[in-house]
Amino acid sequence: MRLGFAGTPEFAIPALEALARSRHALMGVFTQPDRPAGRGQSLHPSVVKQRAVQLGLPVHQPVSFKTPEAAAMLRDLDLDALVVVAYGLILPAAALALPRLGCFNIHGSLLPRWRGAAPIQRALLAGDTMTGVTIMRMEAGLDTGPMLVARAVPVGAGDSAGTVHDKLAGLGAELIVEALDAAADGYAVETPQPAAGITYANKVDKSEALIDWRGDAASILRHVRAFNPWPVAETRWDGTQLRVWDAEVVDEGGGQPPAGVPGGGQPPAGVPEQAPAGPGSVVVASSAGVDVACGRGVLRLLRLQLAGRKPLAAAEFIKAQRLAGAVFANS
Repeated sequence: MRLGFAGTPEFAIPALEALARSRHALMGVFTQPDRPAGRGQSLHPSVVKQRAVQLGLPVHQPVSFKTPEAAAMLRDLDLDALVVVAYGLILPAAALALPRLGCFNIHGSLLPRWRGAAPIQRALLAGDTMTGVTIMRMEAGLDTGPMLVARAVPVGAGDSAGTVHDKLAGLGAELIVEALDAAADGYAVETPQPAAGITYANKVDKSEALIDWRGDAASILRHVRAFNPWPVAETRWDGTQLRVWDAEVVDEGGGQPPAGVPGGGQPPAGVPEQAPAGPGSVVVASSAGVDVACGRGVLRLLRLQLAGRKPLAAAEFIKAQRLAGAVFANS
């Protein structure tokens, strides 16, 4: 088949490479226009553009598909299908109708759960133990199209948005070739999405990165993992940004642990019992990690980063920073 490809970020790279290796012909790659980045704000191409150039593929960068020029560009390619992966621009109905078999999207969730812009992060925030990839034929609605193939992937206890992203990007590359082969050979089967179980994955805003220590330790851990590698969970320490890259729950909690006693319980013999630590209070800082009291339970911070510094394992971080008695801001 004659294929077009539309994508912009890293998530699209495995699919682009898989299609370039497939029996189908990539006639052109669409990606967003170069954007200013860095201190000098010089224009930088997307990673998809960079990889497409390396593969010797023609690249197109329309500002919008709503213009007659962009529509003509797509029409002139005479495509059988257009594959869309995290492109970032809206394709109007007129553009969706141009390829002979339509436009196919790789979506990082098991539809209809987590339609929208940030399915990986929202799945982790919600504590989903299973996610996956769906290949669907695109319609004008937001991720509403019929499904060609879907495959589930378990979310591991130590998974972050970054690790799930990489799993789903690789799986999506595999499934899109499978779906296109089926379409080319005439045996593709489309299944309407179920009417039940629809949820929406709103775009992540940087303001969501701030940790509210009044939550329970398990939910704050989900927060940390959902926002790794972006925008990275953070708190405030003496008015300074402190990022939290990794953590673990050491006490799910039925109440607050006594101050200075990791994980709660009874203080050692000879140590007087103390008042419970408030949310955001450092209970203890050791080579094992920085234990912080939450609204319920205790979260151990394993990797931290001060503004303008490199991320450090907790054992290294506390060598340079005194956290005894520290209280992290709740908002």
